[in-house]
Amino acid sequence: MEKQDFINKIAGYVKKYAAAYGISVHSPIIAQAVLESGWGGSRLAAVYHNYFGLKCGTRWAGKSINLKTMEEYTPGTLTQIKDNFRVYDSMEEGVKGYFDFIRPERYRNLKGITDPAAYLETIKADGYATSSKYVENIMGIVSQYDLRQYDVKEEKGIIPGYAAERAGDAAGSGAENAAAVAKEVIAGVWGNGEERRERLESAGYDYQAVQEQVNGLLRESVKC
Repeated sequence: MEKQDFINKIAGYVKKYAAAYGISVHSPIIAQAVLESGWGGSRLAAVYHNYFGLKCGTRWAGKSINLKTMEEYTPGTLTQIKDNFRVYDSMEEGVKGYFDFIRPERYRNLKGITDPAAYLETIKADGYATSSKYVENIMGIVSQYDLRQYDVKEEKGIIPGYAAERAGDAAGSGAENAAAVAKEVIAGVWGNGEERRERLESAGYDYQAVQEQVNGLLRESVKC
């Protein structure tokens, strides 16, 4: 796969899922995938669709693979270990898996960050990576490939790439926006129950308006 094709594919999936998890910046995540997977060429990425080096941890109940990896527990000293990594069935699942990985309380401070360097410094401090040059290396990729162009820019209360109107804003047609994001809700992008409410509201969306549209769409599908 050509580098730009890889960027475009990863960026598309990041755009699809980020807002549902309260993440407001895309460029560092795209760059993480580039670095961690070697442009999708590593065995972990090419065979197992894990583009972010996501380890199983204690919460993972899905498929896994045991592979060698390098960790920098002491600055400047690399240590080879073997660890269990998460396995996914597609690139899209692998990208969504990244957002599931950073959903726990440990990474909650990532929500709302809009500066790529701040995002990377925060996620590293949270324990995501051990490399002392992690932020520097990722930001180098962001700059070299102009990945800031993929970052979310809000205009008139609307987040480009997503249909929902931010709560409290009057721009655009709220009904039309809610109807569009309702389709994503039905597709499972935003989770269920209280988790759904939390994600929608943390992203600035009108939960009640969206839920009404969801109920309407479901009623229409029953009629058909």
